[in-house]
Amino acid sequence: MERTNFIDHIRVFCRSGHGGAGARHFMRNKLTAKGGPDGGDGGRGGHIILRGNAQLWTLLHLRYHKNILAENGEGGSKNNSTGRDGKDVIIEVPLGTVAKDEETGEIEAEILEDGQEIIWMKGGRGGLGNSNFATPTNQVPDHAQPGEEGVEGWKVLELKVLADVGLVGFPNAGKSTLLSVITAAKPKIANYAFTTLTPQLGMVEYRDGKSFCIADLPGIIEGAAEGKGLGHRFLRHIERNAILLFLIPADSEDHKKEFAILRNELEEYNPDMLQKDFVIAISKSDMLDDELKTEIAKELPKDIPHVFISSVVNKGLTELKDLLWKTLNKKID
Repeated sequence: MERTNFIDHIRVFCRSGHGGAGARHFMRNKLTAKGGPDGGDGGRGGHIILRGNAQLWTLLHLRYHKNILAENGEGGSKNNSTGRDGKDVIIEVPLGTVAKDEETGEIEAEILEDGQEIIWMKGGRGGLGNSNFATPTNQVPDHAQPGEEGVEGWKVLELKVLADVGLVGFPNAGKSTLLSVITAAKPKIANYAFTTLTPQLGMVEYRDGKSFCIADLPGIIEGAAEGKGLGHRFLRHIERNAILLFLIPADSEDHKKEFAILRNELEEYNPDMLQKDFVIAISKSDMLDDELKTEIAKELPKDIPHVFISSVVNKGLTELKDLLWKTLNKKID
């Protein structure tokens, strides 16, 4: 997946189809000069439907579709013929997509499963033809209903990455290196901040053919909750992770403070984040001896499990996988 092609926020104008008008018509043929009403109903306007597609990882394919317009329903006609329904527009989106109204900010739909379909914007109902209004006292109704208008407005599609584990840490904490070692993903790795600008997903192969998904997310910085750095764009993607893996480098000046800053940014953005399971991994620990590990462990929160790892020399990675798997499945066991 090209980093430059990762689009996780799209603004589009949408309009569902108008319903077709009911027909005002009376039966006329060579045997009947003045027959009864036979105007048919109008067809339904086209819906705009969201469909989940597990093969999509970005909203890039919608980048140049700024206007999404469904077809109007066809009007009714004589002989009680109902008009054709307008053709629906199906928008395929990656799993984790949230659809919002731009003006109100209200969440209107969420796509979480492959093949899941949600009618996002309903087409207008077709109008009734005059044959529906015939009564014993009014056998020649002279009116029919117009079709209902469709729904229109500016909408927003946001992608929130779906992963079991989200990597959280300051820029250059070693998240991309870890992902490249324990999965088949190949994120860009370099010795400067914000190498990762977009989420990178990878599948971790566990024991007995089991696996789980892990996401390398853009590095967080102090003030991200207020929009500094990559700000909300980063924080949006960790809302769906079941576990947050805090990666703190061994050469950090203050491990306790670094964790506190990361935790605070999550709380400032969304307090519900603190209800997730936390795991701490001390990266680059190949440079530590047992004494230093003991000192660092004393700085870390007692109620959060931790592990010392080194992606470069493959140290502690099996223990990390075991810890993540156990945490993911603790509610099931």
